[in-house]
Amino acid sequence: MYHGKEVVVKLSEEAEKVYDELNKIVGEEKSKGVESSFHQTLLRSINRIKELLKINPFAGDQVSKFRIPQKYDKKYEAENVWRIELADRWRLVYTINGNQVEIITFIMDIFSHKDYDKVFGYKS
Repeated sequence: MYHGKEVVVKLSEEAEKVYDELNKIVGEEKSKGVESSFHQTLLRSINRIKELLKINPFAGDQVSKFRIPQKYDKKYEAENVWRIELADRWRLVYTINGNQVEIITFIMDIFSHKDYDKVFGYKS
């Protein structure tokens, strides 16, 4: 709940693919006895952030309007875009929508810092 409203966290198809693949890799690693890896750290980080966003959807950093990639406007009609850092310099990008009853935090992308820079037009 955030200010008396239920917060729902949803993942886009792209974000869901990344999340599912990480879950698969982590499951395979755990079945082989691997207790610590990059994938496990990243998955824990994503899960922690998903829980954080349920408590405070505004926990990330808001992206300036002029920096919002057209892909988010066209595909998701995102009028606001937020980013939050994950483990190992990965990024989670989301938008916030809502009404009088609930707030929807929609995760649009989960990607490496390098891919984040490409999407947002930053130079390396």
